[in-house]
Amino acid sequence: MKILRVVLFLFLLAFCTPGFLHAQVQQDTIIDGVIGIVGGNVILKSDVENQYFQIRSQGNIQGTATKLKCQIFENLLFQKLLLHQAQVDSIAVTDAQVEVEMDHRMRYFISQAGSPDRLEEHFGKSLLEIKNELRDVIKEQMLTDQEQQKITKDATITPSEVKTFFKKIPKDSIPLISSEFEIGVIVKQPLIGDAEKQIAKDKLKNFKERVAKGDDFSTLAVLYSEDPGSSKQGGELGMFKRGEMRPEFEAAAFRLKPGEVSDVVETDDGYHLIQMIERRGDYINVRHILLQPKVSPVNLNKARVTLDSVASLIINKKITYDAAVVRYSDDPGRNSGGLMINPVSGNSRFEASQIDAKIFFVVDKLKTGDVSAPVLTNERGKQDYRIYFLKTRTNPHKANLDEDYARLQQLALEKKKQEIIDAWIVVKLNSTFIAIMDDFHSCPFQRKWIKN
Repeated sequence: MKILRVVLFLFLLAFCTPGFLHAQVQQDTIIDGVIGIVGGNVILKSDVENQYFQIRSQGNIQGTATKLKCQIFENLLFQKLLLHQAQVDSIAVTDAQVEVEMDHRMRYFISQAGSPDRLEEHFGKSLLEIKNELRDVIKEQMLTDQEQQKITKDATITPSEVKTFFKKIPKDSIPLISSEFEIGVIVKQPLIGDAEKQIAKDKLKNFKERVAKGDDFSTLAVLYSEDPGSSKQGGELGMFKRGEMRPEFEAAAFRLKPGEVSDVVETDDGYHLIQMIERRGDYINVRHILLQPKVSPVNLNKARVTLDSVASLIINKKITYDAAVVRYSDDPGRNSGGLMINPVSGNSRFEASQIDAKIFFVVDKLKTGDVSAPVLTNERGKQDYRIYFLKTRTNPHKANLDEDYARLQQLALEKKKQEIIDAWIVVKLNSTFIAIMDDFHSCPFQRKWIKN
């Protein structure tokens, strides 16, 4: 079933990457037809071909095209089996839930394509037509996800099962664990004075006057906006709905008419001038110019001196790192111990390759329990000072129960869930109508989808 999980992952990727757009354009050249039926749910030849195009476009083909298409088809059989059982179990997905997921994917598609017009060009269809075609696909995916979660929801793993799982791993197959770091950070944001704020606001007011006199807003955005993500596009943000931007930004943007320019808008990012481009239903597209008030050298130095003192207190054991985080850090993460969270794993452990190079350069010189000197950082145009705390560092090693129990526990639980799913498939194959067309009868399936 490992191959099936890989193909499923690629299948899901197909609906979140530009390659899916390419695959959809290709489908007009496919001679379509039903190649499988599970319960009352059909699998079309184009379903297999679209995923094959996606995998091929990513350069992920291993083995023959025929073998890969058989693997894709078997995974689709599994997905339709989950869908059929979800229908039997009366699992419900509301229209509102589907629309939320739809909006998320449409935003991603538009951002990847560059604009709504380019997205429509990729698909050869309007945004409304794209949404209508994706709606059923998304609903099916949500139903199958819920059914799979239902099947494995009671799966648990005991310490003895983790030990047994680990002992059964052949010695030459025990995974090698790279060096891992747990890193804490204390942030001190320097005070921005009223004078610096007024300078930014006055500049934006001047830009609005220039636009009113005929200057091009997008040209001003290219020249002056401090938003690196949009300045090169003339400040254009692309289509978005309510709930995606800062509340203050949205409140001003959605009130504008096409071509109209807002007054100065303040958000946590800085000060904005916004120009409406167009509105399409619930979506709008705007340009903006962002200016961020600059910190005075005096206030910036005060932040550095403060953190230098905090580091000394920790080094001299006059305060613990945990207490210093709560008392001095301006980072929202201070409430969770001030540890950096790895966005890949969702926990506080980082492999060296997952740490920003500038941070790694600092923490790699520290011993466990040490704190760094204050480091000046500049994220999204905002300057602050930070000190880093090296909580733990492991050496590269083969996995063992003492150091890697949590990781091994998760692997053991995933294996147990897969065994539950395997057993579930065997039972459902005996009680579900399944028909496979002749073209795929010769596939080397891992399961007995074809009944004698």
